[in-house]
Amino acid sequence: MTALPTQIADPALVQAPVGVPFSPAYTRYAMWLLLGIYIANFLDRQVVTILAEPIKQDLGLADWQLGVLSGLAFAMFYTLLGIPIARIAERRNRPMIIGASVAVWSAFTALGGVAQTFAQLVLFRVGVGVGEAGCTPPAHSLIVDYVPREKRASALAFYSMGTPIGTLLGLALGGLVADAYGWRVAFLIAGAPGLIFAALAFTTLREPRRQLAHDAAHLASTAATFGETMAYLARRRTFWLVAMGGAITAFVGFGAAPFTASFFLRNHSAEIAALAAQTGEVFGLQIRSIGFLGLALGLISGLSGALGALCGGWLSDRLGSRDLRAWMLAPAGASLLSIPIFVLAVTVSHAAIGLGLLALNGFLGTLWFGPVYGTAQSVVPPQMRATAAAVLLFLVNLFGFGLGPITIGAASDMFNYGFDFGPAEGVRWALVVGSLFGVVAFGCFWGARRTIREDTLS
Repeated sequence: MTALPTQIADPALVQAPVGVPFSPAYTRYAMWLLLGIYIANFLDRQVVTILAEPIKQDLGLADWQLGVLSGLAFAMFYTLLGIPIARIAERRNRPMIIGASVAVWSAFTALGGVAQTFAQLVLFRVGVGVGEAGCTPPAHSLIVDYVPREKRASALAFYSMGTPIGTLLGLALGGLVADAYGWRVAFLIAGAPGLIFAALAFTTLREPRRQLAHDAAHLASTAATFGETMAYLARRRTFWLVAMGGAITAFVGFGAAPFTASFFLRNHSAEIAALAAQTGEVFGLQIRSIGFLGLALGLISGLSGALGALCGGWLSDRLGSRDLRAWMLAPAGASLLSIPIFVLAVTVSHAAIGLGLLALNGFLGTLWFGPVYGTAQSVVPPQMRATAAAVLLFLVNLFGFGLGPITIGAASDMFNYGFDFGPAEGVRWALVVGSLFGVVAFGCFWGARRTIREDTLS
């Protein structure tokens, strides 16, 4: 264990609050509510990816513009506002911040349905990013206060299931509604659930700081400044390695997400149409290609991703109880193994096989959630946790949502027009090249094993 830097007045504050503030029943309720909020978060964030092709055709956009809509427009303000909102969350009521954030991003998601131009849609996606900036940093901080340390990675992994489940619902709901009523209606419907969750957060989610006051009596008066927090993080090599590992992993996964449906539509259109017709016959519905892909990709990423997130958290807590270095085994191994699986998925000649391989890749792609988020919260004292989560998410979302989609979109355009590959092969090779960055993520996660034991606090 290492001591706090001299800027922090009370070294005793390194210790996490003793015990848990609420009953097990309420803690379970709060965890499920936070999961529901995070599901709505990713539903609204990811619904645009399955709507990319109809939006492209309706508004006459290039692939780089799809990358802006699905990534940069959202991430630009999400990353910029995440840290100042987290600073407020270190001192103010975190449930109120979360509730207000849900209401804002849900309203802007619905407004996407009335956009008439590319600029208007970009503006509304920026609004979604502004709202979502106030969700996860205070939520991570709350969760760490709600649960004991030995369950930290599992609890954060449980919350992180909102990523794959929200993606599942965003893709499935967006695809089916777009098939039946158009992409504008899909945005309107996607924004509705968040308003219910906002009301629940305002009225039922409790702030535990008052209950924990007897264990951290001086926390409010000695809250760390942003400069003190950054100075402290600067001395924690583990934090930066796991943050960059998570950021590169997000770059690979979120960069590919907006173009996966486009890839199948451009390269396997006849087979996808046949699979859609067969699926429609089984369920007695009229399902077209976009609806089928939304349902298929949603189920693939949602179910396998949720299982991967749970397994990553469970493995980390179980193995890490004996040796903290084991927290990095799952994310490091998954970063390498996912590369050949994903490359095979986008190069096989049969769409059904490719979709099956993406299910395995989806499992591997979320193993890092629990270990990375748990590590980031475990190397800082309580009064720095929301800010540490915001700094981590700044990097993850800057690289993942900000640079990932626009980079893959620009690479697709380059292969298409610059090398004359055509739109089908252009998007294929952009996805292949993007997946190779997993090697960099592996190096970051493996390097974190060297310092995680000395950097982790109690």
